[in-house]
Amino acid sequence: MQSLYTSSTGMLGMQTQIDTTANNIANVNTIGFKKSRAEFADLMYRVQEYAGTSTSDTTKSPTGIEVGLGVRSTAINKIFSEGSLKQTDNNLDIAITGKGFFKMELPDGTEVYSRNGAFKMDENGSMVNSDGYKLIPEVVIPEDATNISIGSDGIVTVTQPGQAQATQIGQILTTNFINPAGLHSMGDNLFIETDSSGQPIDGTPGINGLGVLRQGFVELSNVQLVVELTDLITGQRAYDANSKVITTSDEMLQTVNGLKR
Repeated sequence: MQSLYTSSTGMLGMQTQIDTTANNIANVNTIGFKKSRAEFADLMYRVQEYAGTSTSDTTKSPTGIEVGLGVRSTAINKIFSEGSLKQTDNNLDIAITGKGFFKMELPDGTEVYSRNGAFKMDENGSMVNSDGYKLIPEVVIPEDATNISIGSDGIVTVTQPGQAQATQIGQILTTNFINPAGLHSMGDNLFIETDSSGQPIDGTPGINGLGVLRQGFVELSNVQLVVELTDLITGQRAYDANSKVITTSDEMLQTVNGLKR
C-alpha cells in the first residue's frame, strides 16, 4: 500500500511549509526581515510501463504507466524584495532603498550583513546596531555634535558648536552579493557570506546598482499577512488531505484483512 508512505511525505512537506509560514508571520514587525518560501519537488516514480513501449506490431504506448512516490522539500528560499519604509525622525535610523546591505563586525572580527538600519551610538560615539556590533567602515559621532546628517550617498556630516559649516566625519558604504538568497541567516537580522552567495561587493550607495540611503526611516518586514494566511490555510488543507489518504489506505487494508472471514 504505497499510498501510506506517499501521503506521509506530503504531510512532512506541508509541515515544512507551515513552519516556514509561521516564522514569516512571527517576524511581521521585525525591521529589515526578509520572508522565506518553501519549495518542493516530486520524488522518483515507480515505472510499470515506459512510454513508447510496444503494445502490438504497429502501436506503442503513448504515455506509459508511472506511479509517483511522493514529495520532498528542495529549498527554503529567502525573498529579498523591499519592505515598506517607516518614518521615525531618528537621525541614526537609515533605510536602504534598493539593493545592498549594511556591513557590521562581530566581536570576533567576523563580518556580517543586515538590512536593519536602526543604529545607535555606543559609549565612544561609534554607530552600532542594537547588539553593539559596529558599522563597517566605522563612523564615530563627535560628542558635541548638534546635528547629524546622512546623505543618500552615505556621506555623514555633523554640525558642531562654533562652526558655520557642517563637517564630514565618515562615509557609510553598502555591500551587495550576486546571489543574496545564498547568504546564511544567523538570526538577529544578520547574514553571513557563503560560497553560494558570492563575494561581497562593497560600494557607495546609489552607484553601480546599489540602493540609496534614506535617513530617518527604517525598512519594515516584507511579509504580507494576507499572503501568509492564505498559504497557512492551503498548507493546513493539504496536510488534512494527506492525513485523509492515510486513513483511507488504512481502511482498505482493514477490508483486505477481513476477507478471510
